[in-house]
Amino acid sequence: MKFELENHSRNTSDIALLDELRRIASLLNKATVTIDEFNDHASFHSTTLSRRFGTWMKALDAAGLQRTRNLNITNEALFENLAAVWLKLGGQPKYQDLTKEHSLYSSGTYEKRFGTWRRALEVFVEWANSDEPKVQSSEMPVNAPTKRGPRNINWRLRALVLMRDGGRCQLCGAEAKDGVKLHIDHVIPWVNGGETKLANLQALCEVCNIGKSDVEPLALKK
Repeated sequence: MKFELENHSRNTSDIALLDELRRIASLLNKATVTIDEFNDHASFHSTTLSRRFGTWMKALDAAGLQRTRNLNITNEALFENLAAVWLKLGGQPKYQDLTKEHSLYSSGTYEKRFGTWRRALEVFVEWANSDEPKVQSSEMPVNAPTKRGPRNINWRLRALVLMRDGGRCQLCGAEAKDGVKLHIDHVIPWVNGGETKLANLQALCEVCNIGKSDVEPLALKK
């Protein structure tokens, strides 16, 4: 067997790097290329372009491509995704774990938002471990009792429920790490006066959630 080193991308010219970026855009028939798409199809990693041109966005600019848009993603959406990945992997995710198989967003998205991957993890942990947020009166439906609050479950509550329940359906035991889609359910249905707070929420798989519908657990019925 003959051992040979792969080509070192540091010696690749700027023109060759941009040509590769344009090639991937042409291959995908798109006006822009995400970091994940580039890593899936290119002969070298996206970090090579980010380092050479300063940022991924600047590399897209230099190649004459449109910028990818992740600016409207809320911190809460990023945190819920991170909670889901954490539970699916059974521990703290590493930078390279945020692939399409596990995550809705790339590690680069978290870096851009929070400065570094480590800082993103620190802010997430602080957010997840803080007290349950209180419902603001401006969120209240017009005809809903003050006690009950809104039906909608915000991103933070969703993440807290998923982490508390270990990413597992509370009826059948199906787990997120096995690819099961989990929903957040009101234990006492909202239409029956159940509150939208952590104590009255549970993780259910899609099948169990559909089956349960607005039925209350027998133990909670009078």
